[in-house]
Amino acid sequence: MTNQTNKYLEPAREIDVVHRTGVLVVGSGPGGLAAALAAARTGVPVTLVERFGCFGGNLTVVGVEGFAWYRHEQTVEANGIGREFEERAKAMGAAVPESQSLSYEIDSEGFKLVADRLVQEAGIHPMLHRLFVAPIMDGDTITGIIVESKAGREAIFAERVIDATGDADIAHRAGAPTVKTPVEHMQAASVMFHLAGVDKQAFMAGVRADPQTYRDWATGEWEIETSGKEDTLFSPFLAKPFAQAIRDGVIPPHLNTIAGTWGAVHDTGELTYMNLVHLAGCDGTDPDSLTHFEIEGRQQAMLAIEALRRYTPGCTGVRLRNFGMTIGIRDTRKIDAVYNMTEQDVRHQARFDDSVGIYPEFIDGYGILILPTTGRYMHVPYRAMLPKGVNHLLVCGRAIGGDRVSHAATRNMACCAVAGQGAGIAAALSIKAGCDVDQVAMPQLQAELARQGVRYL
Repeated sequence: MTNQTNKYLEPAREIDVVHRTGVLVVGSGPGGLAAALAAARTGVPVTLVERFGCFGGNLTVVGVEGFAWYRHEQTVEANGIGREFEERAKAMGAAVPESQSLSYEIDSEGFKLVADRLVQEAGIHPMLHRLFVAPIMDGDTITGIIVESKAGREAIFAERVIDATGDADIAHRAGAPTVKTPVEHMQAASVMFHLAGVDKQAFMAGVRADPQTYRDWATGEWEIETSGKEDTLFSPFLAKPFAQAIRDGVIPPHLNTIAGTWGAVHDTGELTYMNLVHLAGCDGTDPDSLTHFEIEGRQQAMLAIEALRRYTPGCTGVRLRNFGMTIGIRDTRKIDAVYNMTEQDVRHQARFDDSVGIYPEFIDGYGILILPTTGRYMHVPYRAMLPKGVNHLLVCGRAIGGDRVSHAATRNMACCAVAGQGAGIAAALSIKAGCDVDQVAMPQLQAELARQGVRYL
């Protein structure tokens, strides 16, 4: 019989329990990977669940290779596992000098191997190709998750759970209060891509002949607020080719948002981390929206490539090498945390007794760009990772609690790693102490952070 309603009652069924662990981290982006490594190094069993076939999240799956592009001579950082990502990538031949900073750009393909090695060395139990679909709850306490895979539905039980999904999926479905940015105010999504066939010598000669700065980011379509000190710094920014392409009818006039930065140009002719496609109105929690903008983003990328061929030195023979495996999302849900970070915090060097790490004064989003060139930094508070109303759960990554402008700082991958390392240590210590995550002793947490090489004050 055909169901004429808009609801389907799923039959009850038994689900195999396939694994039990101490700390369960769901999502393996910079925050989740750091959390899993930190928890394992604190001495508890750890399992890392990931929906794709590799670890690394934005670094690998999306293709965002500029992990610390904010770094300048006076920048002060937490170091810890985030810095280890960069150093291990360098050591394994998966990083090259970044074009606009004192950092290294991490190769998105090579970092898959780096992440594998880190997970294996730490003794973490890896569970790739599993999508989180529901929390397992005992009243207000999370005790595990349900995943879906080629094996069907499976249950995984854990003593503590860390939500590193990026969208606060676990916290949201477990009943914790969350805040979702209205779609019309979300930061644009991006489809990243990488190119081959570039004449490096000619391309760099063109860059030197017409160097771009952060002042040039204000294209008319975007207005960028800086502190002033950024305005004369070099930026690997591309806008003129696309403006010319619009004037010549190569790109439709309404696509005047095509512009942005390139990452590194290699001797082999690869031009990587092309951050040129910005898709306003994409809701990263809506699969129909994601479907539309994945397709739209790839189409816009091909228009951008044609403009580069016609109007950019060294790009006459350029071709697409690859897209990221999925669209890059900057902004969806955040938890309403025990403490929600504020614009005041990220602009004015906030200090907290429950700091899990420092983060330089770097704000990138919502029309603001402030780079950490003067040694200023803020604390990242542990309470921003504590969701309300759910026991044994922590949230790390870009979904930690905060307002709009604070998100423009904490969403960045290196800050996600800072928060993730703190969350992983806290989850492990809570197991050892037999307490909930909101009762972890801060002196013990900060002592373990220091042991793991993190600056938190």
